[in-house]
Amino acid sequence: MDLRSLPKVELHLHLDCSLSFAVVSRINPAITPAQYERDFIAPAKCTNLADLLTRAPKGFGLMQSEESLRLVVGDLFDQLARDHVLYAEIRFAPLLHIQSGLTPEEVVDIVDNATAQASQASGIEARLILCTLRHFSQEQSLQIVRLVERFRGRQVVALDMAGDEAGFPITPHIPAFQYALAHSIPCTAHAGEARGPESVWQTLEVFRPARLGHGVRSGEDPELLAHLRQQRIHLEVCPTANVQINIYPTYGDHPIDRLYRSGLSVGVNTDGRTLSNVTLNQEYERLRRAFGWGNEDFLACNLDALDAAFIPGSVKQRLTARLIEAYNPSPDAVPID
Repeated sequence: MDLRSLPKVELHLHLDCSLSFAVVSRINPAITPAQYERDFIAPAKCTNLADLLTRAPKGFGLMQSEESLRLVVGDLFDQLARDHVLYAEIRFAPLLHIQSGLTPEEVVDIVDNATAQASQASGIEARLILCTLRHFSQEQSLQIVRLVERFRGRQVVALDMAGDEAGFPITPHIPAFQYALAHSIPCTAHAGEARGPESVWQTLEVFRPARLGHGVRSGEDPELLAHLRQQRIHLEVCPTANVQINIYPTYGDHPIDRLYRSGLSVGVNTDGRTLSNVTLNQEYERLRRAFGWGNEDFLACNLDALDAAFIPGSVKQRLTARLIEAYNPSPDAVPID
């Protein structure tokens, strides 16, 4: 089966880091393809995560009005459709989109409505995760978690912490995650990317998230791996992005295959499609070339991701049935790979 036609689940996807040239040029026609490649797409090898993130403001800088936010959401759904994504969780930081007068509430409302409309039009099931950022204050993080609480029941489903893991501590964000825990708000958090296992341990102990954004450096600590396996903490893995920020020299050095084969719950994601200049189809092809992954491996990771998704069990069951049917079309079909 052609990898491009396989249905896919993507849980780690940043809205403001996934603008195609088509939507960028529509928002600002003065931006040329050369400028887009230079300013919006990060080099294939960055010094570190902080270096990669210096390109992020180009994206969210264009997303400061209702029209631009709607255009970017629609553009991302076009990208998801080309990747045959069945279910996606899209994350963004509302406080990055208030430079031209929108309130945080208005930003979330706009993106929420646009996501619901694009989902209905495309048939792609999708939900939203609101991000606090490492450099935000305690008050800003509390503001974000209360936005999650306010908009739950619509497309918004969870809280995340993103940003420069190596440059900022998690301490200011503890009250927000405690609030989430006290109010049964699902959480994920970036950890184990720019820093090692100690960052993952701290994040798990203090935030108690159900999932980890990246988490790939957990493999450096066998005890941590055992803990993640026992607790079924899902890893939202983004191989191309990890290689790009110089954690690993090459794609073949990435630990995703070892993590997956050790029994961890692992999903495959793009992270920031613009920053990393990658599609989910390309990510799958790279995994096939580097590690010999076959359809059964992709199905297993998609089922793991769907099981970890922040959606009701009834929705999971419906989407799981569609996944299994697509990878094994009939009971009499020849087993995949």
